[in-house]
Amino acid sequence: MTRTVDRLHVAVVGGGHADEEDCDRAARVGRALAEAGAVVVCGGLGGVMAAACRGARDGGGTSVGILPGADRSVANEYVDVAVTTGMGEGRNILVVRNADAVVAVGGEFGTLSEVALALQAGIPVIGLDTWELSKGGRPARGVLEAANPEDAADIAVREAARRRSAT
Repeated sequence: MTRTVDRLHVAVVGGGHADEEDCDRAARVGRALAEAGAVVVCGGLGGVMAAACRGARDGGGTSVGILPGADRSVANEYVDVAVTTGMGEGRNILVVRNADAVVAVGGEFGTLSEVALALQAGIPVIGLDTWELSKGGRPARGVLEAANPEDAADIAVREAARRRSAT
């Protein structure tokens, strides 16, 4: 079996208080990532994060929750490895930096910060009904749009593998 540290790590980011549609998408992404052998990384709390971890578990995979506080017990019930930070929203950079690619599902301003941090670090971002970026009124390059959750997972795995082989 491949060591967890050697497997691709893909972050799934989105709202902590997400609607049913975003949670369904996140669960499907998490499951597809797990079935592809990737580790799912997230912020460890509710909404999209819990759904992605549930999907990873359903797909036989592993999830890592990088928590904002210092208490592992607040991790959602599907997190396999809970990492405390005591950093509040500052933990977003740790979520992103522990991923070879990022899938953004819906989301609010925290998700936007993770998208920006990933793009600035050269980490591929795949979007499902998430933020659209523009600069000076023109679309900005960066977020790769996916047609559906399974497509998002496929793109994420492909881009993560490409990024990892380049380093």
